[in-house]
Amino acid sequence: MTEVLIAVCIVAGIGLIAGIILSAASVALSVPVDPKQELIRDCLPGANCGACGYSGCDGYASALARGIAEQGLCTPGGNETAQKIAEILGTDAASVRQVTAAVKCNGSCEHTDSIFVYQGAKTCATANQLFSGGGKCSFSCIGLGDCAAVCTEDAINISDGIASVDRIKCKGCGKCVTACPKGIIELVGINSAFVSCSSKDKGAITRKNCTAGCIGCMMCVKACEFGAVSVENNLAHINSSICTGCGKCVEACKMNCISILVPCS
Repeated sequence: MTEVLIAVCIVAGIGLIAGIILSAASVALSVPVDPKQELIRDCLPGANCGACGYSGCDGYASALARGIAEQGLCTPGGNETAQKIAEILGTDAASVRQVTAAVKCNGSCEHTDSIFVYQGAKTCATANQLFSGGGKCSFSCIGLGDCAAVCTEDAINISDGIASVDRIKCKGCGKCVTACPKGIIELVGINSAFVSCSSKDKGAITRKNCTAGCIGCMMCVKACEFGAVSVENNLAHINSSICTGCGKCVEACKMNCISILVPCS
């Protein structure tokens, strides 16, 4: 019994000494936090989404306080947050580019079909490991809602076999972009044209798999006067930072897979 008590006392003593050493080290090695950084961090929404390009809100606040980050990058916070940060930094407020998540797939049940019935775990990540989810188009939305599961704004729902985004609720945080195993969700500027397709198959194959897929015909490229549209790997893509939202590519698209992401109110 005495030996047990001695062992317990030794372990307790070691733990006490280790605790004292760690406490002293935390004080000695602590890095002072810039008060300005703390004020900025309090302004940020806390989404920790990484849409700003930094490691969450703490990383962005630190970079702003040190003057190495561009203002106006917090899309979930919007212009209100940008104004508060500008007041802390003593600068003019930067306008936040209004973006929304958009699903690069129009392959609803009306336009495409499945090659088999998937009966595994109801997650897109799992289904994607089995023949890319079972759709005729291997690039299509799986529709099991991994994107909806991570959306804190309840802005995504699954309808008619594919994900759709409510632009009123979407804050442009980008969590759904990361969650999609197909990589078919993109943050797109409001008032920009957008291609609702991700298929890189040749036009004839895409048309066979989906009646609303991009066939890479180049008609949209020819219609755009601003060089905002390009076709690569049989798929059209629109640079939303250049696009003026004129709609000429929408008119030119015979597959009806281009639309304008107009603001929702």
